[in-house]
Amino acid sequence: MKALGPKDRKARYIKSVETNVDKMDARLKHWAARIDRLATQAGRAGIEYRLSIDDLKIKRAVAQVRVDEFKAAGVEKWEELRAGIELAWSELEVAFSDLKH
Repeated sequence: MKALGPKDRKARYIKSVETNVDKMDARLKHWAARIDRLATQAGRAGIEYRLSIDDLKIKRAVAQVRVDEFKAAGVEKWEELRAGIELAWSELEVAFSDLKH
């Protein structure tokens, strides 16, 4: 089996990140809709959860900026930018986990 070159590794990594972002987007939309329904029933707690969802959307936007920068970067810089994507993704996952609990 032939080893992947830098360009192919970058493309594979981008696809993986985009798939994860799409999954997280779907979860965000589902949670936002559910929280909106519950907010009318729960009052203040619903507002606090809505603020948490809004925070997640901001973190998701930051992650998307990192992905876009990564995609635009040349093959020689993708390893350097990968750390920024992973940090943004990690912060987003932590925020998701905190909201779930």
